[in-house]
Parts: sequence; C-alpha cells; structure tokens
Amino acid sequence: MDVIPRERRRGPCLLSGTALALALLCGSAWASPDGASPKSGDPVMRLLEERGVLSAAGTDSAPTLLSQVRDKASDLVLTAMNFIGVRYRRGGGTEDQGFDCSGFTRYVFEHSVGLVLPRRAAEQAASPGLVAIPMEDLKPGDLVFFNTMRRAFSHVGIYVGDGKFIHSPRTGEQVRVEDMRIAYWAQRFNGARRAPQTTEPLRPAQ
Repeated sequence: MDVIPRERRRGPCLLSGTALALALLCGSAWASPDGASPKSGDPVMRLLEERGVLSAAGTDSAPTLLSQVRDKASDLVLTAMNFIGVRYRRGGGTEDQGFDCSGFTRYVFEHSVGLVLPRRAAEQAASPGLVAIPMEDLKPGDLVFFNTMRRAFSHVGIYVGDGKFIHSPRTGEQVRVEDMRIAYWAQRFNGARRAPQTTEPLRPAQ
C-alpha cells in the first residue's frame, strides 16, 4: 500500500487545484473568444466537460498556459486522463478492478504506446530502454518516481506538465492529478524515466 496523506478537500474525482493541470492539456482557452462555452466537438474539451473540470473551474477564468501543451502532450497523457476518478485498489491493474500506482502506469503505457512495463514501481524504474531524466527536463508522458514507503521507487505516476502528475494514490482514494512541487512530493522525488514512444507529438484533433 502506498503511504500517502489524504487530502483535506475531496471532490467526486478531482481537487479544485487540479483543474488547471488538466486544462493544460487542452491547448485552448476555457472559453471561446466571444465568451461562449468550448466547442464540444473537440474530443479533449469534451473529455474535460465530461469529467466536470470545466464546470468546476468556470468558463470565465483568465487565460492560462493552455496553449503550451497540446503540441507536446502525448496520446499516453490523454489516455491517463481518461481514468481520473477510478478507485485505488492494491494489486489492481484494470479500470474495472481499480488501479494501484504501478498497475495504473503499466496499463496506460501498454494501451497507449504499446509498451509493456514491469508490474512493480521499482521494476519500472529499472526497466531496460527507459532513460533517466532530471526533474528540470521533465516532459508530459515521463514516469515520475517517489519514495513513499522508506524505500526508493516505491510510488510512480505520469508527468502531465506544469509541475503536475497523474497517479493512483492510495486505498480509499482515486486516480487524480497532483502538484509535484508541494513539500510532500518534492521531498520524496526519486527521479524520472522516459520511454522513446512517449516523445512523439500528439496528433491534431480531427
């Protein structure tokens, strides 16, 4: 079990502070230039609407850094976003079962870029073919590792940009986005790994 503190505020699947992190994957502002709601025809914007992020953040927010990420984000990150709200389950490795941290990353990598990772977080960190990446060079789709059980590489998630990562935290919680810069995560960061398959740009929406 991953030993991670419970959040003080909990929503149906996201904390209010994570709305921006997911928004960074949109590549457009919350509202259209005339102030109307985002077009539901855009699959990414539709996903955010379905997950309740737009209604939580509001459509009248000031412009953000949304446009920076669409050309850098991978299909892998968008796949990971699809599982926000799925419950944690120790040993779980599918959406129906629920996910533990490494089960989540393994499932996302396999079903987005076709890379089958080892089952445990420490094994994923040592996986052949993955490249060690310093924190300052993180890109969306990189695996990020933490020491949450007094041993290296005992927790893993996927970096999504803007200092945020998506992961399956612990028993009683759900897949969510959190900020790596808060003290708890910053103090426990062990390193990051990148797979060549995650460096390809996201295909434009049709």
